[in-house]
Amino acid sequence: MTDHQILRPHAEQVYAHEIRALIATDDHQRPTNWQMSPWAVVTYLLGGKLPDGTAVEPKYFGSRRLIEIAVATLATDRALLLIGIPGTAKTWVAEHLAAAISGDSTRLVQGTAGMSEEALRYGWNYARLLAEGPSQNALVPSPVMNAMREGKIARIEELTRMPSDVQDTLITILSEKMLPIPELNTEVQAIRGFNVIGTANDRDRGINDLSSALRRRFNTVVMPLPATLAEEVNIVQTRVEKIGVSLELPPGSAPVKEIERLVTIFRELRSGKTEDGRTKLKSPGATLSTAEAISVVHSGQALAVHFGDGTLRAHDLAAGITGAIVKDPVQDKNIWLEYLETVVKERKEWGDIYRACKELV
Repeated sequence: MTDHQILRPHAEQVYAHEIRALIATDDHQRPTNWQMSPWAVVTYLLGGKLPDGTAVEPKYFGSRRLIEIAVATLATDRALLLIGIPGTAKTWVAEHLAAAISGDSTRLVQGTAGMSEEALRYGWNYARLLAEGPSQNALVPSPVMNAMREGKIARIEELTRMPSDVQDTLITILSEKMLPIPELNTEVQAIRGFNVIGTANDRDRGINDLSSALRRRFNTVVMPLPATLAEEVNIVQTRVEKIGVSLELPPGSAPVKEIERLVTIFRELRSGKTEDGRTKLKSPGATLSTAEAISVVHSGQALAVHFGDGTLRAHDLAAGITGAIVKDPVQDKNIWLEYLETVVKERKEWGDIYRACKELV
């Protein structure tokens, strides 16, 4: 299987040329086992031009200070917790931080409601365990244990989806930088460079909140939604173009005008008021994040390319918009209908999207 056949390559694969250029030109102080300095990591995330002429593409559009705080945290012995509503680029930033610092973003644990402690600590090869008893050969290390041994960054996604007793497994790891293996009467001690990036969704129903003991061991950075319409449109447009290449969608099939209308709808319903602040609105239960806007555009592009004239139009967006907003068939549907009648219908040049959405509600 060749690299171009992989649906979603890791960050360190996609941006390998930028990482090599940054390492080669980086003359700032590097923490032990970091492949580049904190300054270079921030440049990798936010973009810039290197002395050798290499253009570094921005991976995150937002506050520079926020990224500096995140990187500075990882240079200490404090773990980093990225928290925010879905779609605020928590996972995206975590992956790129791990890729830039360790050159490896694959030391990953995905939190779920049914996971056990083994996912964070270690498991056993039961065939060997039965044949040999507890031994190093029978031990199956977790991604966290491997990161400790290698001095790399471990990523733990959706911390608050994990059961509380599984979360607390992290306390010893983060406090003592050590993972005991009582069955072998030994332990794994983390080497320099090891740290943990956790992500948590603060708007998930059925959430398992972090204990105060565990929360104290993280430095928390809140990931904000884009501050302005222009900033969010830029993010959506950039990500749509980048992901569209891997999905084999033709460039330019998503006009900026349609992206602006979609982002405007999401921002207004999310904030509970129109962009000019003159009209108050009811907000649906959906988060209507930037990530969801990107997904709606891609869905519309697929419709336009395979069943239309190749250019994204209002009727291609309508199904995705309605599906993203109407999660509750009663309450959300009424909110969406009211928004269509009071806001969308009254806007000049929005008649096409009004009619397309009305047909589907």
